[in-house]
Amino acid sequence: MIKTALISVFDKENILDLATSLQNNGVEIISTGGTFKYLKENGIKVVEISEVTGFEEILDGRVKTLHPTIHSGILAIRDNKEHMATIKAKGIKPIDMVVVNLYPFFDKVTQNISFQEKVEFIDIGGPTMLRAAAKNFKDVIVLSDTSDYKNIISKMDAKQEVEFETRKHLAGKVFNLISAYDAAISNFLLGEDSYSDYLSLSYKKQMDLRYGENPHQSAAYYVSTAGSGAMKDFKQLNGKELSYNNIKDMDIAWKVVCEFDETACCALKHNTPCGVATGSSLLDTYKKAYECDPMSIFGGIVAFNRKVDSETAKELVKIFLEVVIAPEFDAAALEILKGKKNLRIIVCSSKAEDKLQMVKVDGGILLQSSDQKLIDEIKVVTENRPSESELKDLIFAMKVVKYVKSNAIVIVKDGVTKGIGAGQVNRIWAAQQALERSVDGTIMASDAFFPFGDVVELAAKYKITSIIQPGGSIKDAQSIDACNKNGISMVFTGTRHFKH
Repeated sequence: MIKTALISVFDKENILDLATSLQNNGVEIISTGGTFKYLKENGIKVVEISEVTGFEEILDGRVKTLHPTIHSGILAIRDNKEHMATIKAKGIKPIDMVVVNLYPFFDKVTQNISFQEKVEFIDIGGPTMLRAAAKNFKDVIVLSDTSDYKNIISKMDAKQEVEFETRKHLAGKVFNLISAYDAAISNFLLGEDSYSDYLSLSYKKQMDLRYGENPHQSAAYYVSTAGSGAMKDFKQLNGKELSYNNIKDMDIAWKVVCEFDETACCALKHNTPCGVATGSSLLDTYKKAYECDPMSIFGGIVAFNRKVDSETAKELVKIFLEVVIAPEFDAAALEILKGKKNLRIIVCSSKAEDKLQMVKVDGGILLQSSDQKLIDEIKVVTENRPSESELKDLIFAMKVVKYVKSNAIVIVKDGVTKGIGAGQVNRIWAAQQALERSVDGTIMASDAFFPFGDVVELAAKYKITSIIQPGGSIKDAQSIDACNKNGISMVFTGTRHFKH
């Protein structure tokens, strides 16, 4: 039976409903500071915590619940005679319910306020009470989530006991919350990109997904609680629920177009670009990206780094697409696109800003800094030098090749991909794949060095005029000699872009 409840909440949502039910069921309510004032003003009979502890709040409210009277009342094990005799001798009442939610550190840490202001939103008393109540969950009902109030209210009003499994679940939610809360604070103080002794992650579930990569796999989507990011802050304006694969693909497609200052479009399928272009207008750019691979774009994702207009929208709806993502859509374009009821329309206004990448392996997590450097230096290693237009295309191609599965080869002409070879276990196979699909490519980019001269010899057969690659192979001379023999210019960048 619940005789005494302690309520101390920052978020007042639904708290009056809970407090009213407690009061109607004869439960004494203890409260703190702003919560005490709020409950009292709304007609709830409430005891201020200082009356219980005999110790007033001090240090601007930093110390109010950190007191033996409170924590003994929470932590005393009810069927332990020694515990109960001890608190009785000290005149301490057991506390049977703890209702606490925390200072909004998750929200404040991302706001444009000072470092010290953010520190002040680190809750101390709240997590301490929650942990104590959660540890003693068999005897103390602990509520950290406003969505759980309704269930407890219904049980109290029906004079039903809150069963063990429910109490355990509520306690589990507390430790889940506090671990994320502490992780957010840790990342704030240490820096998210630090390789600390313990990997602290703070993510909150955004949505359950219909399934994972395949229908027999379950999935959910979580977003950072303490940071921003393109795939956290997007808005969906139309279409079916997003899937696991949709979100993965959106991430890469959006990162590709964010590489460019000029108008850009990326068509993407199975997490790999199948067509990328820059152009004078959005429509022109889309058509160029489409023509790179009209077959693979079907059922894929298209991303733009400019507002989508009605003319472009008319072209987009001519084929089946899963997602269209852009920073804006004008009203006419939106109306056209919404004509496809299942087409997911995504507004994304934040540029990609991940500093870290992580991959789960069986029993561990790999963590690395994001691939944010494009080129170390442009070093021409052949007798021929690339022209200015070729050099522009070479840099364009390197921006694309970063996002193509290794081994990766990208063929480009005039700011448009003409062929993309991805995910092959042999670089010559990737080159063959890209070149065979390229009708009039001019330059070639590779994500890693050429271990042999064979790729250059193949490129010469397809009339490639310039190549960009990291260099660094012990057999670089073979590739350079093959370029000189075939009149091809070659540039080394010193930066490899493997993407597995």
